[in-house]
Amino acid sequence: MHLAVFIAAIAALSYATILPASAGEPLSLREALGIALRAQDPTVSSPGERATALSEKAVSESQLPDPRLSFTMLNMPVDTFDFAQEPNTQAQIGLQQQFPRGKTLSIRRERRLAEASEEDAKALLQENRIRLDTRTNWYELYYWLGAHSKVADSQRAVEELVGVAQSIFATGRQSSQDVLRAELELSLLNDRLIQVSRRIDLVRANLARFIGQGPASRPLTGTLPHLTPPPGESALRRKLAAHPAIEVENARIEVREQDIDLAEQQYKPEFSVDLDYGLRGGHRPDFLTGKVGMSLPIFPGKRQDRDFAAAQHQVSAALLDRDAQLLELNKTLARSYADWRQLGERIALYNKVVIQRASDTTEASLTAYQAGVSDFAELIRSRLAQLDNELTLLRLQVDRAQAHARLLFLAGK
Repeated sequence: MHLAVFIAAIAALSYATILPASAGEPLSLREALGIALRAQDPTVSSPGERATALSEKAVSESQLPDPRLSFTMLNMPVDTFDFAQEPNTQAQIGLQQQFPRGKTLSIRRERRLAEASEEDAKALLQENRIRLDTRTNWYELYYWLGAHSKVADSQRAVEELVGVAQSIFATGRQSSQDVLRAELELSLLNDRLIQVSRRIDLVRANLARFIGQGPASRPLTGTLPHLTPPPGESALRRKLAAHPAIEVENARIEVREQDIDLAEQQYKPEFSVDLDYGLRGGHRPDFLTGKVGMSLPIFPGKRQDRDFAAAQHQVSAALLDRDAQLLELNKTLARSYADWRQLGERIALYNKVVIQRASDTTEASLTAYQAGVSDFAELIRSRLAQLDNELTLLRLQVDRAQAHARLLFLAGK
């Protein structure tokens, strides 16, 4: 009996580490989501900063290049360095302005804005992922806390069986093997409690990534939150085309299409305008020189054609990436919806039949053992089977809630 008391004390200490004294009010899923979304997660803020930076570059890159100012001294006689000695000596001040090809400037602006839209879509996608991860980890913590409670309850029940076995052994009706078996199962349950406690710590750490260590250390509300059924599978499938993950791909496609437009502009000439004012000495008239230059893209085979073909292939690759992402979302939808539906059926079965029968079997085994018509091994097996069935039901409920969370993610909620 001393071993049972010692193990119970260890279990109580283990349970105390799960619920800190300063745990505070129970943490609901709604509150956890609110904390996570107000936390200004860097994975959400960084795309927003990049979007702002790209919007600024959209303005700067749509402007003409800065004009170039030049100063030139022409034909200065080096024997006297007399500015007025020779008629062709002059000091030139020049101004040059370049004009990029075709609509290059406006296309660059649209391309940067498309990149900014991609970053905004990434921020929205990451925000939805934070919702999903917060929900998933909250549900997972709910399971392990519930598992700890159920294992602890089973441990207390086995402690009572130890007492029953010892009482029967004292009457000489059974051997000491029953007492040893009960104490062995008690030790195994204590080991199971330690493993569950470890999983609780790991899941709390995952949840703390989104809501902080303080809120993640609090106990959770005692029941799973009620969730309204998700839309039908067909309705959800139609919504996938507007999912933030697809919006990211759409923005990338737009960027690549702008690259095609930029490549088309390379077939057009680039212009430059030069104005030079020449100052002459000796009361001679000054000179004004104007010049217009242009590039001649007359050999496009190795440059413009290649750039244009590359841009087209980039668009094709981006379209395929979007198709692949949509296929992945559809696969996730089919699996999550099947999980949500079939897990609901299993939960109904467990609630209606399995749990009650397991409880009845345990009670019947205890009565039979006390009457001497059943062995202790059968009693222990029935009690541990009841624990496993209760844990299975809790796992099914949490798995279904996590499947529901994935469906909400796919619906963009």
